[in-house]
Amino acid sequence: LVAPESGVSVSAHNAVVGLAKAPGSTGLWERFCFGLDASALQERLFVSEENVDGFLDTVLCPSFCSQSALESQPLIEVLDVTKDRIEISLK
Repeated sequence: LVAPESGVSVSAHNAVVGLAKAPGSTGLWERFCFGLDASALQERLFVSEENVDGFLDTVLCPSFCSQSALESQPLIEVLDVTKDRIEISLK
């Protein structure tokens, strides 16, 4: 992380934490953890095609689903993620 570019903004009903990667760091972040202290952290995933697919596999079709149910699942693809929007295609 780069300290000067990272920051926190807090209002009465919201808090935003902006993180900036160090110049030598590459690739997308998959997840982050937050909490009051290290013993009580909660994990959240960033939106990516892999994370969306994993979530849908868990939610839409648990391990007891039939093969026909697996074949009829929608194809979901993350097309673009920016700070202003997320574009997801459903087929």
